[in-house]
Amino acid sequence: MSHLLLLDDRKAQESTPRQYRDMEIEVDNIEYNPGKETMWWGTLGTVRPFQPFHPDVDAHQIYVALDNKAVDVMTLIRILINRTNAQRQDIAVAYNDFAQKDMNAALKKGLSGPVQELLLALMMTPAQFDAHRLRHSMEGLGTDEEALLEVLCTRSPDQLRDITVAYKEAYGRYLENDLISETSKDFSKLVLAILKKEELNTPGEIDYQLIDQDVKSLKDAVSGKKPDSAPWIQVLTSRDSDHLNRVISRLEDLKGEPVDKTIQKHFSGDFRLGLRTLVHSIQNTPLYLAQRLQACMKKNAVVRGIMVGRSEEDLLWVRVQFRKLTNVSLYSTIQKEFKGDLQLALLALCRSEDIW
Repeated sequence: MSHLLLLDDRKAQESTPRQYRDMEIEVDNIEYNPGKETMWWGTLGTVRPFQPFHPDVDAHQIYVALDNKAVDVMTLIRILINRTNAQRQDIAVAYNDFAQKDMNAALKKGLSGPVQELLLALMMTPAQFDAHRLRHSMEGLGTDEEALLEVLCTRSPDQLRDITVAYKEAYGRYLENDLISETSKDFSKLVLAILKKEELNTPGEIDYQLIDQDVKSLKDAVSGKKPDSAPWIQVLTSRDSDHLNRVISRLEDLKGEPVDKTIQKHFSGDFRLGLRTLVHSIQNTPLYLAQRLQACMKKNAVVRGIMVGRSEEDLLWVRVQFRKLTNVSLYSTIQKEFKGDLQLALLALCRSEDIW
């Protein structure tokens, strides 16, 4: 954990309780619970509110760091990665008042390459960052369906509504229209249903009649010669994860096979990819994201997206699942796969090692 000093200066270390500084986890003692959003230290993220917080002091330090001929990247990493997104927005306002210029523009001018991209990502609001990722997945030649699905399938209905607004504000375009133009057929119907998903069942209540009804709909849809995609889209995008996990478990018992295998047998192409991604995220979002990291560790955009996007939500769970999946900690993997300032920034987001 040699890079942990990047996270806090000495005064911050002394003023912050030990349990908020040391984020080692005994992996074998943790089980994933989709309904549990906090642990004893208060969050499943690796980034928590920094105290005592003085945005004017942070803004001045950032100004000095950027004003040097050789930009002090370590100071930028130490401050920006150790503040929550809400705190960063306050710092940006304080910087603009103090320097009479836009902080994001200053970061863009003073930095370059992957570390610039990561720190600018940290300065976006969560909705802006997800909108940015969606736009990036649809730009250029071809659509990156996996990146698009990662964002859509791992966000709540409320978050998706915020992302839709942020997308229009940032790009002057309607997200729904862009999704329609970049997708087709059943896959298009699926992504639009995910974007507009509403959890119509009553949260916290086990509706056995609805579970039976949904299981029958999914089973009947793949029982004929030609599978019917409509029930799968309708059920999987209109219920909460607790209900859907009960439905999936019952369906697997009846079919005698994992639902992933059922999907692979009966559907194809981008629609199959979309259903599999949606089901994986419903069953265990941190495991799905850990699998994404394992498969895409060489792709800066994917690693940046997950590390930044989940840093205040469930990155600790992702770390746990990554360790169980690969037998190597995410922290050690980042140390091996990345170098220089980007490595230090990603390690600061990761926070620390995980122990067995």
